[in-house]
Amino acid sequence: METHLSDITRVIQLSVAPAFLLVAMGTLITILSNRLGRIVDRRRVVHERLCALMDGSAAEQQQEMTQLIRRGNLIYFAILCAVLGALLVCLVVAGAFLGALLSVELAQVVAGLFVLAMVAMVVAWSLFLSEVSLAVWAGTHNRR
Repeated sequence: METHLSDITRVIQLSVAPAFLLVAMGTLITILSNRLGRIVDRRRVVHERLCALMDGSAAEQQQEMTQLIRRGNLIYFAILCAVLGALLVCLVVAGAFLGALLSVELAQVVAGLFVLAMVAMVVAWSLFLSEVSLAVWAGTHNRR
């Protein structure tokens, strides 16, 4: 059960790809956070307008508020999935190191965690695309 330096070196080499994946996930989380911030700012503006309006244009503002809430929810769940994916990638790297250090066969666990991480990222990117589509749709339909 002795761990050799060559075993650890190999695990470090194998951890380089997940490290780049974590950078990509971090970038996605940054993009999503920025979009969420803009949605929240816009919701504040629309809410102030709603409080000031009592005529027919209030319905238009309420419709925009509903769209913003929906977009915010999509981004929130995209962030949740992206963070979950990043955590799973961290567990992949930790599992690889633990397997090498403890001389335990964790290949199936590590592979399963990696597949779950990819599923989480596919969901995050899909939610992001849905939010962008909704934003584009709302932008083209509100300019009548």
